[in-house]
Amino acid sequence: MADEQDLSAVELIKLESNFLGGTIADELKTDADDFNKANSTLLKFHGTYQQDNRDSRKSGAEGKSAKAFSMMTRTRVPGGRLTAAQLIEHLDLCDELGNATLKCTTRQALQLHGVAKSDLWQTIHRINKVQLSTLAACGDVNRNVMCCPAPYTDSVHQEMHKLTDALVAHLAPRTRAYYETWVKDPESGEESLVGGHAEDDEVEPIYGKTYLPRKFKTAVGLPEDNCVDIYTNDLGFLAVVRDGKIIGYNVLVGGGFGTTPSAKKTFPALAKRMAFVTPEQAVGVAEAVVKVQRDNGNRADRKVARLKYVIADKGIEWFRAEVEKYYGSKLLDCTEDDVHGFNDHIGWDEQGDGKWFYGWNVENGRLYDSDDRRWKSAIREICATLNPGIRLTPHQSILFTNIAPQDRSVLESIIRKHRLPLSEEISTVRRWSMACVALPTCGLAITESERALPGVIDQMEVELARLGLDREKFTVRMTGCPNGCARPYNADIAFVGKAKEKYTVFVGGRLLGNRLAFIHRDLVAYNDLVPSLVPLFVSYKQYRTDGESFGDFCNRVGNEQLLTWSSEFVANVS
Repeated sequence: MADEQDLSAVELIKLESNFLGGTIADELKTDADDFNKANSTLLKFHGTYQQDNRDSRKSGAEGKSAKAFSMMTRTRVPGGRLTAAQLIEHLDLCDELGNATLKCTTRQALQLHGVAKSDLWQTIHRINKVQLSTLAACGDVNRNVMCCPAPYTDSVHQEMHKLTDALVAHLAPRTRAYYETWVKDPESGEESLVGGHAEDDEVEPIYGKTYLPRKFKTAVGLPEDNCVDIYTNDLGFLAVVRDGKIIGYNVLVGGGFGTTPSAKKTFPALAKRMAFVTPEQAVGVAEAVVKVQRDNGNRADRKVARLKYVIADKGIEWFRAEVEKYYGSKLLDCTEDDVHGFNDHIGWDEQGDGKWFYGWNVENGRLYDSDDRRWKSAIREICATLNPGIRLTPHQSILFTNIAPQDRSVLESIIRKHRLPLSEEISTVRRWSMACVALPTCGLAITESERALPGVIDQMEVELARLGLDREKFTVRMTGCPNGCARPYNADIAFVGKAKEKYTVFVGGRLLGNRLAFIHRDLVAYNDLVPSLVPLFVSYKQYRTDGESFGDFCNRVGNEQLLTWSSEFVANVS
């Protein structure tokens, strides 16, 4: 690890926290509506972010805007698998202690927004009482492990779920700080040992006193179904299947999308193929990858602290050699298996056991009740009537599982009763769209995203239908800042917040997720986003090859040609 004088401020906070305990428990007892800087940093490891709702700010002293503090809590849901009761408890929490909405995230987790500091203990405590946790949903640790959510009963999917659970358990932080702060009954009389003795190196045998230099994301996926967007993760396990059985995994390392446009040293990156591992080796190799990042990641500059920068600086060959050293043996080269398909699991499908599951498209993952749409009420009735299993998808939607054939019409009627569209009634472009939270609560947001993308899709639907392209399948993603939480940099089309009400427009990625997009135009006003794309859609219709997707077309012809066609289109229209 770097010398203490070279550590960033966050590293020093972690170092002095006694394994993430800090003084969080003491601050929970105060009347202040916010936490101090050190504790707000540590709270991320506990699965909660301190936020400021910019829509709710009030005028303060000397005309300055007074921040409206609240907490966002993120529940870790490995592979997106949870029960109907666990989902209902989150709906109860969002109504009783949050802002009355629940967010399904792009990483198969659940987020509550608008939780007052005074209600934070009760919120996290209740999440744990239904056998879920917020620990390591955020922070500089391995976060929620993604996995294909489809409830198929074949051995391949079952083995992937087992690996997901094993990775979650093995890479979880060991500190007692979380348990003692949020889970333990204050009246239990148990001896208190928040965090652990600082001199005890065994408190965190994998992470150590300062954990990882930056966040770390892991996914388990299939070549024919890259629904987890495996190339965007720090660590990916791509199943290698022979004769219906997983014989091992191709290990991918170094994906990550966070970037700062003003800092040229930062960039989005897709993961690189490293090695093949057997199922028995997978967890041990995962630990080795984490430890190499722990010991080599940049702890002085958080902008370049992700694993992708270690690999960019030192090379994939060096990294593999280090992983083999930490693991204790040589690894085999990757097989030829790679991603070649993508399934969002939306609509009806058979599980393999005589029952069905239904993938319900939730636009941008936001569950709420309004006069015209009642998402929460529909879910409550579905759960009360059918008691389905619940799976969250990496595309912010929900799978209702274990549905008897005779109950398919019951589920559909409940959805319609609450004035919501069936997935089959959603346009293709809306189905494949995705947005991050952004304003008003995300502190990094520059522009709107979740609240803005539906309007963009409304316009895009009209233009695509007019051109006869409404059945074309391509990804559209929007983020309120360049940090890339909705995975914009490998999408067919992406809008990334750059300045107030202005976006950078990216094109040329692809549904498979294994190619980066490029900048088509910069600083495009919100109202000009769709008009700026219309010339590209026209050119795509005219010049595409058979079976060519929009992203593949843009990548093939290049941005210079796209801009030329755009200029010609504008001139002809004028």
